Amino acid sequence: MPPVDAIIFDVGNVLYQWDIRHLYAKLIEDPAELDHFVGNIVTAEWHFQHDAGRPLAEMVAELTAEYPDHADLIGHYVPRWLETIPGPVPGMIDLAEKLALLGYPLYGITNFGVEFWEIFRPTAPIFDLFRDVVVSGAEKMVKPDPAIYHLAIKRFGIDPERALFIDDRQDNIESAIACGLQGHVFRNCTTLEAELVARGVLENVNT
Repeated sequence: MPPVDAIIFDVGNVLYQWDIRHLYAKLIEDPAELDHFVGNIVTAEWHFQHDAGRPLAEMVAELTAEYPDHADLIGHYVPRWLETIPGPVPGMIDLAEKLALLGYPLYGITNFGVEFWEIFRPTAPIFDLFRDVVVSGAEKMVKPDPAIYHLAIKRFGIDPERALFIDDRQDNIESAIACGLQGHVFRNCTTLEAELVARGVLENVNT
C-alpha cells in the first residue's frame, strides 16, 4: 500500500456529531411523539435533499404543506439547525490539528447543503487548517456518487493512491476506493489513530 501524503475527512459524524433528534428532543417531550416526528416527518432522508442541492425554502414549504399540524415544529428546523450539532466527535479536532502540525495536507468531502454550510462553517475554525472542502450541495452531487470523488481528486490536485479518505459510511468508502483513494471506515478516534499508526502517518508522534 502506498504511503499516505494527504488526509481527506468527511464532516458529519466524523469531525462533528450530527443528529436531528438533538434539536427536537428539546421541543418534543413525549418519546413516542419524538420518535414519530424524526422518523417520519423531519427525517434524515428529507434533510439529505438539501445536501444534494435543493433549496431549504422549497423543502420546508413542501413539508409544511404536507404536515400542516406540525408547521411550528418544522419551522424551527432552519433557524435552529446548529442545535442538531451537539459538538465535535470526541478527540477528532485534536487529531486533525495534530495531522496539520505534522505537515499533512487536509481536505474534506462532505454531504452538506450550501445554506447550512454557510451557517456552520464560521463555527468550526478547524477548517481554517484545510486546504479545500468539496461540499455536495454546491456541486449538486453527493457521496457515494463516483463523480464527487473524481471532482475532489482533480480539484485538490492529489495523487489518489497516496490520499486517505475517512468517512463513517461503508458505501462511501467503497466508492472512494473504487475511484483510486485509500479508505478508512470511521468508528471512533481511537480506532482511527490506530489505523494511522499502522499506516505510518502518526509514527513521528509515537517515537
